[in-house]
Amino acid sequence: MKKAYVFPGQGSQFVGMGKDLYEQHETARQLFDRANEILGFNITEIMFSGTEEELKQTRVTQPAIFLHSVAQAAVAQDFNPDMVAGHSLGEFSALVASKVLSFEDGLRLVYKRAMAMQAACEANPSTMAAILGLDDAKVEEVCASIEGEVVVAANYNCPGQLVISGSNKGIEIACEKMKEAGAKRALPLPVGGAFHSPLMKPAEEELAKAIKETTFSQGICPIYQNVDAQPHTDPEEIKQNLISQLTAPVRWTQSVQQMVADGATHFVECGPGKVLQGLVKKIERTAEVSSVE
Repeated sequence: MKKAYVFPGQGSQFVGMGKDLYEQHETARQLFDRANEILGFNITEIMFSGTEEELKQTRVTQPAIFLHSVAQAAVAQDFNPDMVAGHSLGEFSALVASKVLSFEDGLRLVYKRAMAMQAACEANPSTMAAILGLDDAKVEEVCASIEGEVVVAANYNCPGQLVISGSNKGIEIACEKMKEAGAKRALPLPVGGAFHSPLMKPAEEELAKAIKETTFSQGICPIYQNVDAQPHTDPEEIKQNLISQLTAPVRWTQSVQQMVADGATHFVECGPGKVLQGLVKKIERTAEVSSVE
């Protein structure tokens, strides 16, 4: 019986997140205070008592979720993972929790990633949409059929739930075509841009430089990375996959399937919300899921 710790991505934030950790644990408190110093603004104030609007800004959301997740792992009882994985942004939390990255380096990379993604979104207005009730191959086929616009499969969340990413016009056309192809729903998402698509290339280039200059160590367990859904322990491979992650799809379904194939029976979500527990159950019904204690 192996235990996998999984770390959520953007969208799991909520006002008040992390306040209990801050109040109850000295270790968490030190991480929160250090984050305020590194970022140069009071992120804890926004997390604990800001507005949803403030928390939704990419430059706040990404470090906030990362900080909450890493602090939770740091104070968890018996944190001894056999394997880890993170959904998109969550991959950075997983790398810090499994000792591949230091907290400070992880936070700096996450903030740089957030700012680079924000800039890419502003330079090239784009969006994402959730496609429900179509199989992956059909979604990929529809995306490939749209000419003259960028539209790609971006997040393989669980069977029958795939998020597509691309230009505003491309996503609009794709949503119509997905419904015609039999999708139960095709819902545009309230996001600032086309994450995990070729439109994030400028952000990827900027982040690549920072990742290359950062020290990655041998972790305490394998990390199953979004890009190929395979376990990795080699720091150089992990770096390369992390750079590719911004323009490549998040293969979450495949990652969970691979972890199960490699012996994972219990998935523990570490971070705000319970989104990943729901996805894991849809991918593998027999898996045991819980939040970190």
